[in-house]
Amino acid sequence: MGRIISVSNQKGGVGKTTSAVNLCASLGAAEKRTLLLDLDPQGNATSGCGVEDYGATSYEVMLGTARVEEAVIPTPIPFLDIIPSDRRLAGAEIELVPQVSRERFLAHALVSVRERYDFILIDTPPSLGLLTLNALTAADTVLIPIQCEYYALEGLSQLLSTIQLVQKSLNPDLRIEGVLLTMFDRRLKLSNQVAEEAIEYFGDTVYKTKIPRNVRLSEAPSFGKPILLYDVECLGSQSYMELAEEVIAANRPPLEVGAAQAGGSGVVDIDKAAAKVEEVQE
Repeated sequence: MGRIISVSNQKGGVGKTTSAVNLCASLGAAEKRTLLLDLDPQGNATSGCGVEDYGATSYEVMLGTARVEEAVIPTPIPFLDIIPSDRRLAGAEIELVPQVSRERFLAHALVSVRERYDFILIDTPPSLGLLTLNALTAADTVLIPIQCEYYALEGLSQLLSTIQLVQKSLNPDLRIEGVLLTMFDRRLKLSNQVAEEAIEYFGDTVYKTKIPRNVRLSEAPSFGKPILLYDVECLGSQSYMELAEEVIAANRPPLEVGAAQAGGSGVVDIDKAAAKVEEVQE
């Protein structure tokens, strides 16, 4: 049965979609049957995989007017399929409001394809609305990208609080898959400070692989290609392959949200960590 991973952070610009696309491509390259579900109305994961022609999308899946199987299409990467998205999905937030059990629509929809894949990754929008709530309810774990820049941990307490609420009322088995440091530059004191703070509060759940700042990685989406197809030898490509190895190995148990709470008050301490990071100068 495939592992469902929600790639989530309500803060924009953290490399969430870049990580979802390139991690999925790397898992596919490792011959793991992988499905990328684009649940962001911006559809950047869809275009980033070079997908232009499609019929049903995640919009139809969320509203129940199309089955998941009808929306799945192959990508140029072997072993990688995608459920595309477009801007119509933004309307789903409103259309789902009056529905009964609206938080569980995605969980029910994915049941029929879960056995077909080793990994199902959900690229969520940069918000904590109904779409993200559906993703967290459907997922086994949450992968949290954090950029190594100022205000890196800002808003993280809100995400953790949302995960805790989902655990209590909708998905008691939800755990943190891992914390991924993105836009890392080992030459900068700030990047290293953010990494230290993340490790302090999340321990071994922070991936050993750090995604570096990389020009080729930034260019790839404009060409509609995962980095593996754009420049397989660049540092960004190699980093995502290493990340895929960590995810496949799953050599550490997923972290319960409470386990990240130093002294039993992790949400507060995350905010304190953010305050410390703000004081750091490059």
